[in-house]
Amino acid sequence: MIGNDWDDVLKVIWQSPNFNKFYKHILSLYDKEVIYPPKDLIFNALKLTPYKDTKVVIMGQDPYHGENEAMGLSFSVDKSVKIPPSLKNIYKELYDDLGIKPANYGDLTKWAQEGVLLLNSVLTVKKDMPASHRNIGWEPMTDYIIRVLNAKTSPVVFILWGNFAKSKAHLITNKKHLIITSAHPSPFSCRYGFFGSKPFSKTNEFLIKNNMKPIDWQL
Repeated sequence: MIGNDWDDVLKVIWQSPNFNKFYKHILSLYDKEVIYPPKDLIFNALKLTPYKDTKVVIMGQDPYHGENEAMGLSFSVDKSVKIPPSLKNIYKELYDDLGIKPANYGDLTKWAQEGVLLLNSVLTVKKDMPASHRNIGWEPMTDYIIRVLNAKTSPVVFILWGNFAKSKAHLITNKKHLIITSAHPSPFSCRYGFFGSKPFSKTNEFLIKNNMKPIDWQL
C-alpha cells in the first residue's frame, strides 16, 4: 500500500475486513464523483514520511475540497494552486517565530521529507463538499496511526491546531512526547492564540533537547 515501514506498522489495518470494505467503497466513488486528492495521493503523507523518520505530526481535518488543491498532506496544496488563507497564516507565524520568509507556493513536501507527518484525520473528500467523507471510515485508521506514533520510543512532537485537532490529544499518553496546541490558523480564529504561539521554535527546541536533528522549516 505505502512502500515503506508503514506497511508493516499498519498491517492490522490492511488486513482488517472492515477497512478493506470501506476502502473499496472509497475507490468506487472515484468512478462516479470527483473526489480529492487523486487516488495515487490518498496516502501521500505516509509515503513521504516513514514511521521511523516521523519526528513531528501536524494534524489536519479534511483535504481541501477545491479543484486540484488536495495533495494528501494536511494544509498543503500543489505548487500551481493559490496559497489557502490558513497556510498564509502558518507562513506568517513561521516568519514571526523563526524569521523564515514565506514561500510563494503552498507545497509542503519538503516538511514531510524532513520528518513532519502532515496527517489529515479524513483522507478523501468530495469536490466542493467539505467534510463529506467525515465519519464514514477514515477516522479509525488515522486514530490508529496516532496511537502507533504514541507508542514510539523516540520523542515525537504533536502539533494540534484548533478544537478538532485538540480532540485527538487523549490518544497521546506517552510522556516522552510533546503536545503543542493553539487556535486554528484559519482567518476566523488565528488571532485567538495561533499568532504568537511559536510552534516551530518550540518543536526544534524540544528535538534539540532530545538530541534529535531539528526540522529545517525553510521551503
